[in-house]
Amino acid sequence: MSSELTGTEGDLPRGRIAIVASRYNPRICDALVSGSLQTLSAAGYKAQSTPVIRVPGAWELPLVVKWMVDQPKVIAAIALGCVIKGETTHDEHINRAVSLALMNMGVETGVPIAFGLLTCNTLEQAIHRSGGNVGNKGIEAAEAVLELLRLGEKLSA
Repeated sequence: MSSELTGTEGDLPRGRIAIVASRYNPRICDALVSGSLQTLSAAGYKAQSTPVIRVPGAWELPLVVKWMVDQPKVIAAIALGCVIKGETTHDEHINRAVSLALMNMGVETGVPIAFGLLTCNTLEQAIHRSGGNVGNKGIEAAEAVLELLRLGEKLSA
């Protein structure tokens, strides 16, 4: 018989959870930020523990996430943004670079980093994923960070 260890419940560490969010596509990104903040607040992380740092677009997310996770009191980060496919393959290059940079940063630093970058084909898809009929990926990103933080507490005990 095996035992299973998860972070779905348990204690959360003290510290700051930085939300780094794009200003591009503000309607979408603001809804993602709101979802993340509500989720973190419900878990006990209040406004002073959840700074929101705005960046111009998705491309800038990894650099500012890195600046934040390098700060000693920051225990996790949530990267939020929205890239909508246009007429060229520009979106593919941004999405791939940002996702790989954030994943590598999390692995290298050991700090949980949630990927809340919407990579949609249409504005309608983005609306549905930022509080529409598919949910809010900002909420999901915050939930993922909280689960990893709980799991980290259990693994380090």
